[in-house]
Amino acid sequence: MDTLSEPPTQTVSATGGEQERPRSAVRSLLRLWPYVRPVRVRLSTAAAVAVVASCLGLVVPLILKWIVDGPVAARDTGGVWLGGALLLAVGLLEAALFGLRRWLVARPLAGVEAAMRADLYRHLQRLPVAFHDRWASGQLLSRATTDLQLLRMFLAFPLTFLLVNGVTIVVGCAILLAQEWTLGLVLLAPVVPLVVLCSAFEKRYALAARTAQDQVGDLTTVVEEAVLGVRITKGFGRHRSQAQAFRALSQKLLGTELRKARLLAGIWALIMTLPELALGAALVVGTVQVADGDLSAGTLVAFLSTALALRWPVESIGFLLALSNEAATATDRYFEVLDAEVQHDTAAPAASASVKDRPRPPARPEAPPAPGDGLRLTGVRFRFPGSPPGEAPVLDGVDLHVPSGESLALVGATGSGKTTLTALIPRLHELSGGRITLDGADIGTLPRAELRRRVAVAFEEPTLFSATVRENVLMGADHAPDGGPGTTEDAEDAEDAGNAEAAENAALWRALRIAQAEEFVAALPMGVHTQVGEQGLSLSGGQRQRLALARAVVGRPRFLVLDDPLSALDVHTEARVEAALREVLATTTALVVAHRPSTVLLADRVALLSEGRVTAVGTHQELLRGSREYRHLMSGETDLTERKR
Repeated sequence: MDTLSEPPTQTVSATGGEQERPRSAVRSLLRLWPYVRPVRVRLSTAAAVAVVASCLGLVVPLILKWIVDGPVAARDTGGVWLGGALLLAVGLLEAALFGLRRWLVARPLAGVEAAMRADLYRHLQRLPVAFHDRWASGQLLSRATTDLQLLRMFLAFPLTFLLVNGVTIVVGCAILLAQEWTLGLVLLAPVVPLVVLCSAFEKRYALAARTAQDQVGDLTTVVEEAVLGVRITKGFGRHRSQAQAFRALSQKLLGTELRKARLLAGIWALIMTLPELALGAALVVGTVQVADGDLSAGTLVAFLSTALALRWPVESIGFLLALSNEAATATDRYFEVLDAEVQHDTAAPAASASVKDRPRPPARPEAPPAPGDGLRLTGVRFRFPGSPPGEAPVLDGVDLHVPSGESLALVGATGSGKTTLTALIPRLHELSGGRITLDGADIGTLPRAELRRRVAVAFEEPTLFSATVRENVLMGADHAPDGGPGTTEDAEDAEDAGNAEAAENAALWRALRIAQAEEFVAALPMGVHTQVGEQGLSLSGGQRQRLALARAVVGRPRFLVLDDPLSALDVHTEARVEAALREVLATTTALVVAHRPSTVLLADRVALLSEGRVTAVGTHQELLRGSREYRHLMSGETDLTERKR
């Protein structure tokens, strides 16, 4: 894909996720630093507090040694009480420090997660349509939810305690060696085998963690599609097959999670067993030394207490490594999206991945377009990203000119490239070759905000958001203040009167009238303030399409691109909408994808698109007389008559 910058360590899986090749978990986690840097002081303070709290636990064996060799041996009751008070004070201080650590990290880490989620959402909005065509929505959703939760948990617990436990183990080993170096060496014997085992575990667990997180994304996609497509599922009675597909993915995820559990159980068992064996050996050797008089009882008690205090830091290594690997995988998945390249406004349109390295054909000589030139397409070529190199482009050398103030109907058979061509004008897809200009300005040099202000679009499949009717329609305007009906004067008159809110109201109701949506919107429970629900499914198909059309015309765009905007309307509503649209088309430059003669008649001229090329341009009557393909598209009955002849 031309716009997706794939990290060198990932490849796309058949299920739409990413498969992991060997990578450095540390290098992956270091990419979180820009987000952690603003809160580094509090996190560092929390880590230091946790280190002090953990090391305080190692003071307890030293106090025990003093109690056993001192007050207990001397039968000093007062000394025993003093020792008990010291142990209690150390325990309370340790608990207070750990509580302080938790308080220090809670708020900043919630902010880190919020910042990462905001950056991800912002980046997704800027990525081209080609990226979203490739990625499953469930994969993106899991990165914005599950993966970020994993990262917050890693920053709150494993990151700190890898440092804390590491320092605790080093300090504890130093204390052990200082007390009795021979017993210390016995306890340190498992260190080398544990390092080797943890290294092997990390590699295997990282692969299993990546697989599980990708499968969660696939499962999220299935659930999302099942919810959005519940009407189709119920209408065709396919709930059993959908349930089977869900169950199959669930079983795959279950198997992966069980494999992770087996790996974690194995490493945890080894991490617990080897130190326990060493501790048992040290206990035997120490007891013999005490019996021989070479070691005091207090020293042995302190030694064993220190060793027991190190059990949790040592045994937690496997658990912390597992969480760290899952966090590294989540980081990789997060930055796979953030690394996807966004075209800059000042850059020329990028070619698709399959053609970007090929030399483009020389531009056709033409006179410089003048202001007011309208919409002009010159040698436009387009190939979908990732398409095979030998496959013919969807559009190949399209030349069109829609003079300023005119409208052009685009007609063609299914698959001829009409919808693709309309998506190129607002740069929802990037050109593979050629150029498109709006009043002489190349769309590749226009800032996207400016381009979207000049061009309004209405698609065949209308998309509405979980918002009010007013908010959905006014997405096509520059501003959408809260307001309601109550005026029918023109927006210009309202602005002249200094009433910006009334101007928005006027624009809103004007657009609803043009789309013939005024009547049904007024009948809604709360009028324009009625929530339309997710995907607008609380409305009929025709109602959704009319609101989408109103959204396209509300801002009085300089250029209007309509992709068969009347396909879901009944005959009578279509006639009323067409009559109102003529008012809009008379004051704008429009490209209208049409499948029916009634829609074609709205335009000044017609262009016939066939196999990615414009094969004829003229009025409706001219093409009816001169093009057999056009006659067939407009009337299958005519074509059948000609065949009989």
